[in-house]
Amino acid sequence: MLNHTRALVSAAVLAVAAGLAAPAFAQETLGSAADLAYRTNPTVLGQRASQRALDESVPQARAGLRPSIDVSASANYNFSDSAGGAREIDTDGDGIPDTTINVPASNNDSTSGSVSIGLSQTLWSGGRIGLGISVAEANVMAGRENLRGVEQQVLASVIQVYADVLRDEEILRIRESNLTVLERQRDEANARFEVGEITRTDVAQAEARLAQSQADLANARAQLAVSRAAYAAVVGQAPGTLTPLPQLPGVPADFDSALAVALDENPDIRSAVYGLAAAEGRVALARAEYLPSVRATASYGGSTNDLGDLGQLADETSFRAGATLSVPIFTGGLNGSRVAQALEQANVAQIAIEGERRGVLQSVSNAYAQLVSARATVLAGEEAVRAATVAAEGVRQEAQVGLRTTLDVLNGELELRNAEVALATARRNEYVAQANLLLAMGRLDITVLAPGAEVYDPAANYDRVRNRGALPWEGAIEALDRIAAPPITATPDAPDAPIDQRLKGDVIRTAPGELRPY
Repeated sequence: MLNHTRALVSAAVLAVAAGLAAPAFAQETLGSAADLAYRTNPTVLGQRASQRALDESVPQARAGLRPSIDVSASANYNFSDSAGGAREIDTDGDGIPDTTINVPASNNDSTSGSVSIGLSQTLWSGGRIGLGISVAEANVMAGRENLRGVEQQVLASVIQVYADVLRDEEILRIRESNLTVLERQRDEANARFEVGEITRTDVAQAEARLAQSQADLANARAQLAVSRAAYAAVVGQAPGTLTPLPQLPGVPADFDSALAVALDENPDIRSAVYGLAAAEGRVALARAEYLPSVRATASYGGSTNDLGDLGQLADETSFRAGATLSVPIFTGGLNGSRVAQALEQANVAQIAIEGERRGVLQSVSNAYAQLVSARATVLAGEEAVRAATVAAEGVRQEAQVGLRTTLDVLNGELELRNAEVALATARRNEYVAQANLLLAMGRLDITVLAPGAEVYDPAANYDRVRNRGALPWEGAIEALDRIAAPPITATPDAPDAPIDQRLKGDVIRTAPGELRPY
């Protein structure tokens, strides 16, 4: 077992190594990387499978509208044995046996059997079936929002790893260029030392900076390998030649616009609202347990007292049909406790909406602040690179005429490379901040990154399975079942608060019977 595990680990390591060593001439865009992750990322695929499993809760709930048919069969064998012998009998009832009879020994065996088919159809359940369907549908809608959130989080990860690889490739280029410059500077320092223009100290300073540059280059290569591995894990293949990052459409120009969109479209908020709808459905479902239910039943079957002659089954048949009315009278407080429990669970769901809104407010605020900071950092970084380039070139020229020392040249080169690295990092941070802002708003859709990508539609599977096994009369049964059923309301005081109002935050419940505008 241990050897087998080691073999699997070794194979995985080789596979990763092979992926990281993929040819670098294949060009990739952010759109193609996002499309590949959208189609193959395990997190996304797993969430889609979970959503398809959740879709099955609706046909399961609708099964209550359809009849149930069962077939039962039984076979019995009876055997009795009597030893026989003399038996004393009291004939006059005085308690004293006054005669004796002989009972002969006997034994008897017999067989019997029956077959029947039964049908049962719920005609009215006080809304239990209809409310169960409503709860299942609300859970499905909440699941779709969760799926949308997972897809957007994966796309945000794609943007991050794509930008990380570009940043680290740029930093590696800067480090390699710096190493070339410092090697030339060391050679020049040695030549000038040979003719007595500078001291051994100047040469040692050039060699020290060269050694540090070599270490920085090794770190840059390692960081790039880490970023490429993260890219392969998210996207599904090692990066080739990545094209520059495109402009992200839909980035808002002000904070208020971003927050307004987020409060309306963020999948976490929408999922919480549908979760509240499901919780309110469960409240009504618990109240429906107080109501009676009506079922129609029918059965047909045959029986025989001799399994050796099965033909008797057709001769001894029976048919029964009827209706059953069941009225709950006393449940020991069970129904009342379930209603109270469902109400508190609805309060939890309501509070969760407010929690999600506050979380989204924080996410939008953080992303917008990071974006503003990153944009300012990019502008400052561009100016720093421009000034450091001019300064480094000026110091080199001044050093050639003896106005600057070797250390001045080395410091000027170091400041230029640090400014270039900071600018590459700032540009990456600005782009990722834009993506995080779109993510918090709920608008980081695959159509934004890859307009031509095939979009996964969770409604297609739902439409396919919702009416699986449907019967012509179940629509009438559902309409009948919802008659006089407990209503699904935001609160007892607002029975007309629909789901679209709650999605927009017009009405929320803070406590049973209490409403306030958000």
